[in-house]
This record gives sequence, C-alpha cells and structure tokens, in this order.
Amino acid sequence: MVAQDQSKISHDVATGLCIICLLFGIAIYLPIIGFFASLLIPLPIIYYRIKLGANKGNIIPFGAAIIMAMVIGGISVDLFYFVGLMLLGVILGNLLEYNISLEKTIAYTCGTILGISCLCLVFYSNLSNIGISGLVTDYITKNLELTLVLYRSLNVPEELIIQVANALDQIKFVLVRITPALITAATLLVVWINLILIKPILLRKKLYFPDFGNLNLWQAPEFLIWGLIGSGLAIIIPSPTIKIIGINGLIIFCTIYFFQGMAIISFFLEKKNIPLPVKFIIYTIITIQQFFLFIIVGIGLFDMWFNFRKQKT
Repeated sequence: MVAQDQSKISHDVATGLCIICLLFGIAIYLPIIGFFASLLIPLPIIYYRIKLGANKGNIIPFGAAIIMAMVIGGISVDLFYFVGLMLLGVILGNLLEYNISLEKTIAYTCGTILGISCLCLVFYSNLSNIGISGLVTDYITKNLELTLVLYRSLNVPEELIIQVANALDQIKFVLVRITPALITAATLLVVWINLILIKPILLRKKLYFPDFGNLNLWQAPEFLIWGLIGSGLAIIIPSPTIKIIGINGLIIFCTIYFFQGMAIISFFLEKKNIPLPVKFIIYTIITIQQFFLFIIVGIGLFDMWFNFRKQKT
C-alpha cells in the first residue's frame, strides 16, 4: 500500500514537472502564444501543492527551476521571471489553505512576490555591476528591438514599423518610468487569472478551495476610489516626479477596477446562460481590443454608484 502511494506521488510530481516544462517551452519558443502560456505556470504548482501538501508539492517548482536554469544558461532576468511565476504559485497555494479573505489572499501574494522581486533585482544589478535603472532600461530596449523584429516577421506595414522605430526613445522613456505599475498590474493579473482557473479544477477533483463566494459578485473595497482620485489629481500637478507617481497609481487602480468590471460582465453572461464558446469569443475580443479594456474599467468604476448587479448593500 505504501509502495502504491509512493508510486502515485512520484507520478504526480513527474506530471507536474512535465506540464510546467511544456508551458516553459512554449513561452521560450513561441513568443506571442508563449506569453499567455507562461501566465499559466502557477496553475499546476497550486494544484499539486493542494493535492500533495507542502513538502512533496514544493519538489515540483524546485525541480522545474533547475531545468529552466539549465535551458536558459544561468542567471538572467528571464530566469527570474519564470522562477517568480512558480514562486507565485507556491505562495498562492499556501495562502489558499489559510482560508483568509479573497482580498487578503491577492494582496499578500502580490506583496510577497513584489518584495522578493525587488530584492532579486537589487541582487542581480549588484552582481552584474549595473544599476537598477540601467538594468531595466537595457531589458526594455532589448524587448523593443525584438518587437520590431517580430513586426517585420509578421509582415507589418513598413510605414508602421518606421513610426515605431522613430518613437522608440519616447516609448522607452515612458516604459522605464511606469515599470513599477506595469509589474504590479501584471502580478495582480496573474494571481486573478490563476485563482479563477484553479477553482473549478480543485472542486472537480474534490480538493480544498476556500469559500470566497461567487467571484462574479466581487466588488473592490470602496476606499480604493480615493487612491484613484488622488492618482488622477497627481497627474495635473506641474511636477514630473508627482506626475509619474500619479500615472503609476492610475495604472494599478484601473487594473483593480478592471477586475470588478470583468466580474460584472461574467455575472450577466452567466445570468443570460450564454454558451461557453460565445463567452470565450467575448473574453478574447476584450483581451485584444484596448478600447474594450477602458470600457470594462469604466463599468467596474461606476458600479460603485449604479450597482449594476443590484446587490444588497
């Protein structure tokens, strides 16, 4: 009986490793599809952390990190990115077992990941004898150059490529300064996606998932509106530093209200019994069309006053 259990655990560990390595391979060799695949890396880690427990479940991300380091060829920003995604899965899997509120689960996960990421960035910048600003600038420059190469491979009109190339310095200038908000928003997004996807998986396998209630009824805490208003006011203050702080704040708060807007959209799609394929098409359109992103943020923001789902206060 013990041998059977041990064999089953070994099978689960091997399966988890294979899934993560598959997602990692897609992320490395298929740039566009790979980006979305990389966001799912925490998913198998959360699943096997809940299923196998802390000691055995943590073997999977540890083994995957070694494989990633060998494939990438040593310490790099890309390795930190993938290890960070796995660490996010470990932290989120641990927090789910504490049965705390949804807001605390997301806040603690994001706070821990961002804190560790800052420490790793400082460590790597000292190791490479490059300042943090120079490291971020260099990484953004390389990715912008890769974007131009990708545009040419996709036969994007040459006029558009020239326009982007001419504006490269301005784009880089802005991106470097809003990097803190982009990283925070991306971390929130990854946690949100994985929480939504892991819930039906764990429940279908009759594994533990905390009772967060119906996620499409979620509302952002009301006090956050003051952060959004403060960030908006900071933009009109004639100080470059305060403007940058305001822009970073707006990006983060708009991301939170985007989640509330998506919860409202999900609520009405479920209420109208919209088929799954149609839901997939709607979510895909929202993802690829920036115009709809702003509408979703607006829906989430104005829900505070209009109460679109007619919830009791």
